[in-house]
Amino acid sequence: MQPRVITPTRALDAHHRRESVWEGRTIASFLHERIVAAPDDLAIVDAQITLTYRELGEAVEALSQSLVRAGVTPGSSVLVQLPNWWETIVVYHAITRVGAVINPVIPIYRRAELAFIVDQSTPAAIVVPEAFRGFDHRAMIDEVLANRPATHTPALVVVRPTSPSAAPWQRFEDLVVPGETALRAPVLDPGSIALLLYTSGTTAAPKGVLHSHETLVYETRSMQRWFSLGSAEHIFMASPVTHITGFLYAYILPAMTGSAVGLLDVWDPGAAADLIERMGCRFTVAATPFLQGLTDEYRRRGHGSALHSFACGGADVPPELVRTASRVLGAEVCRVYGSSEFPTFSCGRVGDSIERRADTDGVAMGDASGHIDGSADVGELVVRGPELFHGYLDASLNDSSFTPDGYFRTGDLASIDADGYVTIRGRIKDIILRNGENISAREIEDLLYEHPDIIDVAVVAVPHARTGERACAAVVSTNNALALSDLQGFLRDAGLATQKWPEDLRLVAELPRTASGKVQKFLLREAFQASG
Repeated sequence: MQPRVITPTRALDAHHRRESVWEGRTIASFLHERIVAAPDDLAIVDAQITLTYRELGEAVEALSQSLVRAGVTPGSSVLVQLPNWWETIVVYHAITRVGAVINPVIPIYRRAELAFIVDQSTPAAIVVPEAFRGFDHRAMIDEVLANRPATHTPALVVVRPTSPSAAPWQRFEDLVVPGETALRAPVLDPGSIALLLYTSGTTAAPKGVLHSHETLVYETRSMQRWFSLGSAEHIFMASPVTHITGFLYAYILPAMTGSAVGLLDVWDPGAAADLIERMGCRFTVAATPFLQGLTDEYRRRGHGSALHSFACGGADVPPELVRTASRVLGAEVCRVYGSSEFPTFSCGRVGDSIERRADTDGVAMGDASGHIDGSADVGELVVRGPELFHGYLDASLNDSSFTPDGYFRTGDLASIDADGYVTIRGRIKDIILRNGENISAREIEDLLYEHPDIIDVAVVAVPHARTGERACAAVVSTNNALALSDLQGFLRDAGLATQKWPEDLRLVAELPRTASGKVQKFLLREAFQASG
């Protein structure tokens, strides 16, 4: 198992470079610039430590040398399965500095997913915590590697070990001891691959998404300009830094703007609010559960937050939550739409009316372009632009993912109004086909979310012998006696057509979600089908 050298799977868009849409910079250049300009500025805060840019740079330099000695070379990948810890940011910067490819893996992935990723990407090194949230990651990696060919064994690094580390494992703290000479970093092509990110997925096996320095820098710069972020706008990050959101805005954005990032590794609304207020964080990007949790926490505290802007995406964002959160937090909450493949296609504008920010997913950012495939008002959204990924590591997936003229097929149903505002209507697969009529699960969910007894809700299509499919609602409620008739009466009063009403109800303690906040609807469908 030799380390795989990862290169782009499609030709770089010459137009972007010719028109200077891409900056022609690598991610590593931003950290170097920051260390020179403001070495004593705050860089990272987590529950364990506070780092300045000087201290961050010293740790990155030492670890870069250690990675090179361990056999990490330009173009090879390093698998990183770490929580939102300061060490994760150091590891990312070190990998980029040596010209390798960062392969973040969310901490909830287990042996099956890790075995798939290791087999496909053949990393030069693997970095994991000894344990996180009671799970032994080091033992899992040992098990994954045990039955694989011994022609190549990746370098193994354990972070925050609580027990002795025997070979081949090396401790992170031993690898960040400063060396006597500086690393002669390779000269990198900004078009080279910097990120291999496996989609969190709600159904099939994960797909390895490839991004270059250029696509990632463009995306991050677009967000920086959109929200007018500078060195004073510290960032709060509870989204996993192994997800595209956390990766971009906890790793790249702070180095680009000179701001600091506050990292939270285990979601706790109280701890989140404490960190936001202590640092004076002004900006965050996160999914619906985080927005809901912070809204509830600040409502309990009885005062607004330090946040100025909250971009909420990654999962359905109920309009009523945007309105409530904007009022409670005292922040401009904007819905944002994107994916691992195209991180931010559209976003609400700061200064837009609350109706625009609550009821739409904003307008296309920067040089992004998109349209509805076909002639209908609602259809599949296809997109392209300077931040579009370079394809999948498994190139066989690419043909079906793009239109002939290079637009990415998002798999999402959307509409675009005359002013360019995008509204995501749901997944193509998230349509309920009842008696030959297409019914949007998203439409039903948005209405049910306004029910006073409902905390969270997901509507799924379940096969039915007579109607083809029927709508079934999984609900997290404050009322354990909530009945299907209550939901149907509420929807009747809201003016929703009878054929769109859910025909089954399941009360659950919580909805199954991926690390990025997406509801795993396939699990709910299976549960409804199993119960008849």
